[in-house]
Amino acid sequence: MNTPSEAVRERSEPDPGPVVGERRQLINIAYRLLGSLAEAEDAVQEAYARWYAMPREQQEAIASPGAWLTTVASRVCLDLLGSARVRRERYVGEWIPEPLPDRTEWIGGPAGGGSSTEPADPADRVTLDESVNMAFLVVLESLTPAERVAFILHDVFRYPFAEVAEIVGRTPAACRQLASSARRRVSAAQAPAAAPPAGQAVRVVRDFKEAWEAKDIGALVGLLDPDARMFADGGGQVSAVLRPVEGSERIAEYLIHIAGRAPGLTLLERTVNGRPGLVAQHAGVTVTVAAFGLADGRVTHIWAVRNPEKLRPWTAE
Repeated sequence: MNTPSEAVRERSEPDPGPVVGERRQLINIAYRLLGSLAEAEDAVQEAYARWYAMPREQQEAIASPGAWLTTVASRVCLDLLGSARVRRERYVGEWIPEPLPDRTEWIGGPAGGGSSTEPADPADRVTLDESVNMAFLVVLESLTPAERVAFILHDVFRYPFAEVAEIVGRTPAACRQLASSARRRVSAAQAPAAAPPAGQAVRVVRDFKEAWEAKDIGALVGLLDPDARMFADGGGQVSAVLRPVEGSERIAEYLIHIAGRAPGLTLLERTVNGRPGLVAQHAGVTVTVAAFGLADGRVTHIWAVRNPEKLRPWTAE
């Protein structure tokens, strides 16, 4: 319900501040739902377009514009998730969620455009926490669209099931079951070993970088879990393995092969989705962003994103 001061303000000159101020929350929700910053931007833009297309009288009748925008953006995401499975069946190779840099390393910003290398407006940044680490986002891809929406809105953003039900178009009891099912699948898919402390993770990734630069296959094998898996996403636009590379020795050999074929490749330690990762640059251009899954002091997963469309926040245009 609007307070008297809000009602007076809304009846006077348009004040887009409170509505525009919802953008960060909407982007955060949409990115976690879709795993794609570009699609998240589109979903949020669509929600705002519908808001501004309404007559002023209808806007004033909405008690909570933020809740309305969240509902609309989440429904747009739900529709996109339904069509995404069809699109990703035609995707060339592995589809990996779009990697995000640390806020201090963000280039250009999700709004895109221009050649500025200044950090983006903080309102447009995605908050980096455990719900955006790459391993978690990859697991979310196995959920049904309804499970993903119910789980993210309730378990991550703490929306009550009554509100989730309105968005998903099911009963609160059904949404509770959806979230419970998603919770079980996420728990089952996550590694039983706890993630290493931040300092240890940094050291492992740094040692991995140095071994790769030195083309030390023995050191790489020692840093990789024997059952490690590596995934690469080129989107059919750049070269990338189309299937997972499995096993420490095969991954090490593949990485050494890449290093031999790309002289002048520069590896940089960077934060990727809130955790230590690596960025590969060639002639100053970011060509790969790698996220790591770690357990017991070894690398268990590597997700290497090479699709240029997913590297916008990492590349100065």
